[in-house]
Amino acid sequence: MGISYDSERQIFLINTEHTSYIMGLSNDYLGHIYYGKRVNVPCGRSMLRDSEMAYFSGNIGEKCTFADSYPFEYGTGGTGDFRESCIELTNVDGYTGCEFKYVSHRIYKGKDALAGLPHTFGSEDDTETLEIRLHDEVLGVKLYLSYSVFAGIDAICRSIRIVNDSEAAVEIRKLMSASFEMDAADCGRPMELISLHGSWARERSLDRRPMGHGGIVINSNRGISSHQDHPFIAVVSPDATETAGDVWAMNFVYSGNFEAVTDRTQHDRLRVMMGINHDTFDWTLRPGEEFTAPEVVTVYSAEGLGAMSRTFHDLYRGHLIRSKYLHMKRPILINNWEATYFNFDTEKLLSIARAAKESGIEMLVMDDGWFGHRSSDNSSLGDWQVNTEKLPGGLEYLVSEVNKIGLKFGIWFEPEMVSPDSELYRAHSDWAIAIPGREASQCRTQFVLDLTREEVRDYVYESIAAVLRSANIEYVKWDMNRPLTDIGSTKLKNQGELLHRYMLGVYEIQERMITEFPNLLLENCSSGGARLDPGMLYYSPQIWCSDDTDAMERLSIQEGTTLMYPLSAMGAHVSDCPNHIVGRTTDFATRGIVALSGTFGYELDITKISEADRGLIPKQVALYHRVNDLVREGDYYRLASGRDNGEFYCWSVVAKDKSEVLVSYVQQRGGANLRTRAVKLQGLDTEAEYILDRSMCDGFIDEKTGDAADKNSAAEESATEIYRGDELMYVGFITDKLWGDGKGRLYHFVRKG
Repeated sequence: MGISYDSERQIFLINTEHTSYIMGLSNDYLGHIYYGKRVNVPCGRSMLRDSEMAYFSGNIGEKCTFADSYPFEYGTGGTGDFRESCIELTNVDGYTGCEFKYVSHRIYKGKDALAGLPHTFGSEDDTETLEIRLHDEVLGVKLYLSYSVFAGIDAICRSIRIVNDSEAAVEIRKLMSASFEMDAADCGRPMELISLHGSWARERSLDRRPMGHGGIVINSNRGISSHQDHPFIAVVSPDATETAGDVWAMNFVYSGNFEAVTDRTQHDRLRVMMGINHDTFDWTLRPGEEFTAPEVVTVYSAEGLGAMSRTFHDLYRGHLIRSKYLHMKRPILINNWEATYFNFDTEKLLSIARAAKESGIEMLVMDDGWFGHRSSDNSSLGDWQVNTEKLPGGLEYLVSEVNKIGLKFGIWFEPEMVSPDSELYRAHSDWAIAIPGREASQCRTQFVLDLTREEVRDYVYESIAAVLRSANIEYVKWDMNRPLTDIGSTKLKNQGELLHRYMLGVYEIQERMITEFPNLLLENCSSGGARLDPGMLYYSPQIWCSDDTDAMERLSIQEGTTLMYPLSAMGAHVSDCPNHIVGRTTDFATRGIVALSGTFGYELDITKISEADRGLIPKQVALYHRVNDLVREGDYYRLASGRDNGEFYCWSVVAKDKSEVLVSYVQQRGGANLRTRAVKLQGLDTEAEYILDRSMCDGFIDEKTGDAADKNSAAEESATEIYRGDELMYVGFITDKLWGDGKGRLYHFVRKG
């Protein structure tokens, strides 16, 4: 990595291990030159096209023509640039135009924190930052553009800080956190856009489309990063695959409203940007104040989507997630939600704990329904006092008994919400977000607390902390089950600030919690995966991936999630069948294979499942302990997608030193007269020999179907089962022939010697 500035040619060069980002100055306007494969010297000055833009107009130096075509690094509106702008400011007289020119820059080791916001971090030994200062003399406003790079990682982390040095307030109506420009076509074909869409229980489905002229907007206006769209986009060459082609990706380190915008212009240039959704944002910046926008991670890959994903994974594991659990095995938990829903008491929980302990499970998590008078989802949120009728002796007794059994204890909260039927709402109805005089919209029979107010944040935090102080609670599942509507706060003068201030409030409470309880394992959740984003990972090392726990559905959900997020961040459980969301029955063994590629746990009533299924749990638990270091820390490869082939998924995790690889294979659909399938691995040592360790499958084969022996498998009949690395990568190996839908296998290859 390295950052330099050529003062003679006025060119900035930012290098990672394999990529370069280049900017230049023209008449003090900062322009984007290049983002792609690494070059070793500042270059590309001609890409700014200074003279060419003047030639088109026939009037040398005409400002409007220049502004309409110049590849601004951070485009502004109202002064001749008619493309999508990165920033919109309004002064006290109502004027909206702005333009920023270069003033100075600094290059320094390390990276400054973003106050109150989640952000990547690094030391002076492994991180370097460029900060460029721009100034609008008319408005008296300064912009600070920051670019940080990290040793060995092909990512650039971007952020924006705006300072009002004038004597009058300025309204920020739009402030993107990052932008760059590029050619809109590859070999005459339009670039393509990849985004992730979905809904509750079917999050992060991949969507790919050609990019014609005009704009494309991917956004959320729900107050959360959302089920429906995701704060991620990738501009890709038309030939981009998992292993080849160009990819330019952005991921927003933020958990609230966002927008990702692409604009293909009349001259076939593409402007790409990401930041807070400006449709739901308006911020008053008073004299002397500053505003810091959330961070954007940009990644370029010349080797397709797979290399992009591994860059994100390494960055987030090394420079975003802070939890002590980051490089530790997480305790295997059993959650009582799908086992009991609201219908439980102390003895029921203890019976689950006893059976779980016998099977090797390590933690019991008590989900919704333990507080107030809550026996359904229509009451008591905000009243975080134990229901002693349901739990005699309270939490102290329950947790003590669970600990005596030999299990850790975890608990569910939904701290951001309040039920109309609650003591809290009856005492403080004004604490709920609402528009005065308008009937508020209930969702899941609850309102959202106004976390922009300090007294509300203090109440929420002290309510949670009091529970955590009362017993030996080692895990918290933080849920958030509705979008934000009726945007209004009685304490705010500018309602356009509410949604961002709300998100800052969530971050503040979680920061206080993990500071007071540093040994707490926090898992964020939002109706499943509605707030699975880099912002949440800054506070919790894992996030509940989706409320859909069906193994077949999870194949697609988890595949989309891995585009950016490491396997260790995905909350994944083995749940009951028929599945409570889709009604499908899938082999217990296959459910284990899919969950193994996440944090791994159980969500079922272990006292009621079949003896055969229950008998597999100790084997699955043992296998988790055997391979979790590899799954958690290794390099992830998507080898085959059922989204493309309609029949099976295959993925692998390779140790950083290439000493072993775990291959997961799941057949969605069986069929008549099918051949075995050849799978080609990636990321191995081509010169090494690898031994196939079949004992890895123990516990993940459904013995009820009689296919455990797999006697007809070509691989089973192999005398030595030794493969060279180049053979596994270029020729491939033959998977077992499976009978039936929803069958799976694990293959563990270990380097010989």
